[in-house]
Amino acid sequence: MTSEVWLPFDPADIDGLPEGLDYRFWDGEQDFPADPADCAFYVVPYMKSSEISVRPMAEMTSVRVVQTMSAGIDHVQPGLGLLPKGVQLCNARGVHDASTAELTLTLILSSLRGVPDFVRGQDREEWRSGFRPALADKSVLIVGYGSVGAAIEDRLAPFEVARVARVARSARETERGPVHPITALPELLPDADVVVLITPLTEQTKGLAGAGFLARMKDGALLVNVARGGVVDTKALLAELESGRIRAALDVTDPEPLPKGHPLWHAPGVLISPHVGGPTSAFLPRAKRLLVDQFHRFVNREPMRNVVLTTGA
Repeated sequence: MTSEVWLPFDPADIDGLPEGLDYRFWDGEQDFPADPADCAFYVVPYMKSSEISVRPMAEMTSVRVVQTMSAGIDHVQPGLGLLPKGVQLCNARGVHDASTAELTLTLILSSLRGVPDFVRGQDREEWRSGFRPALADKSVLIVGYGSVGAAIEDRLAPFEVARVARVARSARETERGPVHPITALPELLPDADVVVLITPLTEQTKGLAGAGFLARMKDGALLVNVARGGVVDTKALLAELESGRIRAALDVTDPEPLPKGHPLWHAPGVLISPHVGGPTSAFLPRAKRLLVDQFHRFVNREPMRNVVLTTGA
């Protein structure tokens, strides 16, 4: 039985890799490192297009595990139907918690305190003082309360927010309080000063923050999207931003990358970062720890972590 692994990191740079596996380095280059038919464990290149990620999958007739380096799996979904039955798809839950939570707080604080305006003022040597809203005493709604959502709440704790409301696909209890089902959004949105989107992009969440969702947000509220661009209806968001009724801080957009000339670049009250929630110095150590653990589990025939689905199931 084949024991070949494709991974997007040089195996020489990863400590603790188990013996018994044949490691092949591939980070999306045109040429494959070996015959895809011999690959048993495919680690998808990080921050590459869906086209690149999926390209070898049709030929991976022996693959048993596909491991993404992101929490989202939407970039590999087009290739799942090409895989043999019984392949486990695993995501990188936990790897990006710290980085994405850090950026979320950065976007919230920067937007509320007017940091973009300060930077523009510095470029022009202008002293732009004034009264700005604080995060303290604000109500925050986290839509998509998984591991990243919990990490965001961890970092909100010292900022003296008035309350945090949590929403996930279904209701449950946590040590911090209840998680509301997504059906509760209409009643929760009007109370939130800050709405954070960190839900995966699925058929159910595509366009979730559409005209109705945005209309229920209170005047002056801030929408923060650190999920996927497609979770927000860009046309509906532009209408709200241009009216001045709400603001937005976006690490992801639809389309992405945002093309030159797109009206979202210069919409009032918007702060845009170029999808940098995950790629920080915190990524590699956590990614390597996950992979070493997964490879040991694979060699020892132990259950994989973070299994999202099994093909053909």
